[in-house]
Amino acid sequence: MSRLDELIKELCPDGVEYKRLGEIATISRGGNFQKKNFCDSGIPCIHYGQIYTRYGLWATETFTFISEDLAKKQKFAAPGDIVMAVTSENIEDVCKCLAWLGDEKVAVSGHSAIIHHTQNPKYLMYYLHSEMFFQQKRKLAHGTKVIEVTPDKLNDIIIPVPPLDVQGEIVRILDNFTELTAELTAELTAELTARKKQYEYYRDYLLKFSEQCHIPRVRLGDIAVDIYRGSGIKRDEITEEGIPCVRYGEIYTTYNTWFDNCISHTHIDYVATPKYFEHGDILFAVTGESVEDIAKSVAYLGDEKCLAGGDIVVLKHKQNPRYLAHVLQTNDARIQKSAGKVKSKVVHSSVQAIANITIPLPPLDIQERFANVLDNFESICSDLNIGLPAEMEARQKQYEYYRDALLTYAATGQMIRTNERTNERTNERTNERSLIKLLQYVFGCVLVKLSDVTKSKSSGATPSKSNKDYYGNGNIPWIRTQDVTFNEIYSVKGRITEKAVKETAAKWIPENCVIVAISGASAGRCAINKIRATTNQHCLNIQVDENLALYKYVFYCVCNEYEELLSKKQGARGDLNSTLILDTEIPLPPIEKQNEIVSILNRFDTLCNDISEGLPAEIEARQKQYEYFRDKILTFKEKK
Repeated sequence: MSRLDELIKELCPDGVEYKRLGEIATISRGGNFQKKNFCDSGIPCIHYGQIYTRYGLWATETFTFISEDLAKKQKFAAPGDIVMAVTSENIEDVCKCLAWLGDEKVAVSGHSAIIHHTQNPKYLMYYLHSEMFFQQKRKLAHGTKVIEVTPDKLNDIIIPVPPLDVQGEIVRILDNFTELTAELTAELTAELTARKKQYEYYRDYLLKFSEQCHIPRVRLGDIAVDIYRGSGIKRDEITEEGIPCVRYGEIYTTYNTWFDNCISHTHIDYVATPKYFEHGDILFAVTGESVEDIAKSVAYLGDEKCLAGGDIVVLKHKQNPRYLAHVLQTNDARIQKSAGKVKSKVVHSSVQAIANITIPLPPLDIQERFANVLDNFESICSDLNIGLPAEMEARQKQYEYYRDALLTYAATGQMIRTNERTNERTNERTNERSLIKLLQYVFGCVLVKLSDVTKSKSSGATPSKSNKDYYGNGNIPWIRTQDVTFNEIYSVKGRITEKAVKETAAKWIPENCVIVAISGASAGRCAINKIRATTNQHCLNIQVDENLALYKYVFYCVCNEYEELLSKKQGARGDLNSTLILDTEIPLPPIEKQNEIVSILNRFDTLCNDISEGLPAEIEARQKQYEYFRDKILTFKEKK
């Protein structure tokens, strides 16, 4: 039994109480300072936008400060309070929060909620990042372009409130998961950075050949057929359809070395003096936030004629556009581009500055070969750029799913099921299996559905009795419901032919399936086939996932649920179906514990068999004793 399981059993044996957030906390709004009020020292402060961009799950120090005079008019979060951003651009991010664990009070900006409480701050923070909270907050959120949740409405959020000792143990477990996730993210990020540097090194090395090979260096202005600025296209002038266009910010955020399709469109009526670019042209973004990134360039390899937005310089030429795209990303080219002028914290370049950049320019055939090699290098880098962040995102989703599962199971004793949001990036079967093992590790024994431990399921068929080719001289075992009597099946009277297996739905099942009868008087009885066999259509054949459960343990559990299955029978004949059976819940301890239980029950079973042969007078008493111990050992207290 895990420490968490022991605490729950000791401190909340009848379940965990659910309360409104307003019952355990007071919720207030933040103050009114802005980013322009930041200073180098003073009173620590948290701006709501930083919760999305700079902070993790908790913080002990701030990145910014405000003056003491301004702080006198602000709202503060005390140590242990939750600080929540209640304005966002989307429903997924709104209400992102952190636990403030610093030693002193911290000023909190507007568009924030301050949650003051007496619970474990990390426990509350973890719950407010869970799927259970997500489903509640989406009902409270309003707005279209800007999504908001009114702080007062947070009072109605329902949250499980276990005793503080239980909260502390849950936090300890989830902190471990958080640390492991952070380590993985750091490792993958380092790998991605190293591979990018490797690609950039080889790219720059390959293109640094002018001195050794006597390749001339030329000004871009000297090879330009034309060079000019684009014309302004505002953000609100972007449309779903129309003329393809590029805004300068997209060169920084969307396009890499070259592209062939525009993500944006606009209407010609919005552009007073349209400026176009075509296949092969190079685009430069001549406004940016840093000298390192200014004049980032990209080649256009598409076939449509497109519009260039403002703060873009278009270079027309007769060189290989892919070669120019690569050479203009080298360290040498970036140094030349960084000579841009800084004005009001914004960096600008110009047509003349672009024209003065010099590059090595080999003949066109060599340009083509270099472009092919560098495209391959970049392709490898792009695969990493896609694969590793996707892996990090998948692991983060996996962590969130397990976190929600632990919180749910601790409060309700029910296993959270894979949902649509989780399934976007994780394999459902693998996810469920890992979750069960995790809950077993934490709680010792979990309550699962029979379907959770099912590797595959099938039913059989009854070949047509009128076709003698299906039965005559058949040697394939064919199990019927009358053979299913809480037993192990080594042989049966029913036999069918190979022709019947080929032409009907009576297919082979492997050894050691748990077979449950689903029809009529035999419905609910179960057995294990110790031989490869086929069955009729009134048998549900369950192949147990050996990674999670022993087939014999599952068999004993199904035996134990016989009365429960009888209560679910439907229709005039009293039939079951696969859904009713597979939805049956069974207790699932770790494999080692299952082995112990099976060993005990097997000994009882053997003892009963010996008695039935040698001491008929005691058969009934020992059978009842066996059933009592079987039921006793398989009964676990359910959390209400």
